[in-house]
Amino acid sequence: MRLSLAVEKPSQGSFWPSILVASFACFGGILYGYDTGSISGIIAMDHFKKVFATTTNAVGDPVLTSGQTSLIVSILSAGTTIGSFSMSFVGEIFGRRINLIIGCAVFALGVALQVAASAIPLFAVGRFFAGLGLGFISAVVPLYQSEAAPKWIRGSIVSGYQWAITIGLLIASIANNGTKDRDNTSAYRIPLAIQFAWGLILAGGMAILPESPRYFVKKGKLEEARKSLGRLSHLPADHEFVSEQLLEIRANYEYELSFGSTGFLHCFTNEGRQLYRLLVVMSVQALQQLSGINFIFYYGTDFFQKSGITNPFIINLITNIVNVVMTPPGMYAVERIGRRKLLLVGAIGMCTSQFIVAIVGVSVNSVVSNKVLIAFVCLYISFFASTWGPVAWVVTGETFSLRTRSKSVALCTMSNWIWNFGIGYATPYMVDSGPGNANLGPKVFFIWGTCCFIAVLTVYFFVYETKGLSLEDVDELYEKVPSARHSASFVPSHSLTEEAKAAEGVVDAEKMKSVQIEHV
Repeated sequence: MRLSLAVEKPSQGSFWPSILVASFACFGGILYGYDTGSISGIIAMDHFKKVFATTTNAVGDPVLTSGQTSLIVSILSAGTTIGSFSMSFVGEIFGRRINLIIGCAVFALGVALQVAASAIPLFAVGRFFAGLGLGFISAVVPLYQSEAAPKWIRGSIVSGYQWAITIGLLIASIANNGTKDRDNTSAYRIPLAIQFAWGLILAGGMAILPESPRYFVKKGKLEEARKSLGRLSHLPADHEFVSEQLLEIRANYEYELSFGSTGFLHCFTNEGRQLYRLLVVMSVQALQQLSGINFIFYYGTDFFQKSGITNPFIINLITNIVNVVMTPPGMYAVERIGRRKLLLVGAIGMCTSQFIVAIVGVSVNSVVSNKVLIAFVCLYISFFASTWGPVAWVVTGETFSLRTRSKSVALCTMSNWIWNFGIGYATPYMVDSGPGNANLGPKVFFIWGTCCFIAVLTVYFFVYETKGLSLEDVDELYEKVPSARHSASFVPSHSLTEEAKAAEGVVDAEKMKSVQIEHV
């Protein structure tokens, strides 16, 4: 298939190794998506309720209380919050690859505990450890992808992480639909055990893939960085093009170091507008969750069931198919249209769809109203899948300076998981009926729609356009352009790289102005 993107491809070496390496890291999204999707169906399975529920309804059927459902679903996000936050401290110690492998191992431990559990306490502990591993993975994958992918397709590749999440959700929905009618523990244990395969594939692949060259530069291992760049470009390590790439990364990092040493608190300073970048990206991650998407994928089956819709498992499967199908258009458009426009269009579309769902949901329950509700839920998912789903991760991975990138990405991922936890914990109490519950039902979409309106304002005033820029160019963008509304017209100067090349004697002064360097 021919790729037709807006930014010119490199003229030297091959771009395929770096694309394949960065794309394989997307597999981390399978773990995240599958876990999210599987629990939605598992808590609605009759045999799961028979084993884990401690109360019954009026006709004697076992039911999970709002508190039990809330604990089972949200405890994973508590683990991911801690896991992603820990990456802000230990992320630079082992490197991107090893941290992903560690995350897979911790995730596998959590899955094993869930499969073995026959009561909620052990099951919740397993969910927590699985979340801890997912926190490691979700904080490192966008970082590794951004640093390994070429700039002209970086946005599409990082968007692939979200596509992998949607594929994981779909596979989980298929697995749940295939086992839900079993009258023994295999009904839920089979979907849970399948997760071992995803962790094994990701860990095995990362064991043989190259480390991020930017990580090696930051650790002062320049020869290792050169070898890594050579593998990613399919060129000898001593090739001139590899040397130019290494010089650019090194020059930008040394320029950043000229401002002083880097610590955790540097993420919160105004040097290079680090605090501004951090707050904006944390807001984007928070608003991605407040769009309400995980309400559908955590509680969708249960929500459709309580809304009077027949075959809720099938409807949940349909929403997952929509999610998978509509993500690739966003992956393509992110390098054609840009980050800002996609986020704006997506927020407006989601806001409109959600208010319609809420209005229909509070009307008289009928076959027609249920069909309209399903249609606009699918439209809402379409807008999310093609915009906020993938683009939020693109913005997260490419916004920060090299010396703060690992810490800042970890903090922003933590923001995502904190809101994920809050929504996962609060939603049963917001939606369910009965004592102590708000009984909002479909009216909860008024809340999600309002949050999407806030997202429109946030993107318009604060999110910068980074389409077509190298990770090093992004620093210059924030230094020279004071307003996000004017960021799309920015043209980088490349002066740091030219100075470094002159100092190294790579090119003479007369030729310096004509040299054009293709960034990684």
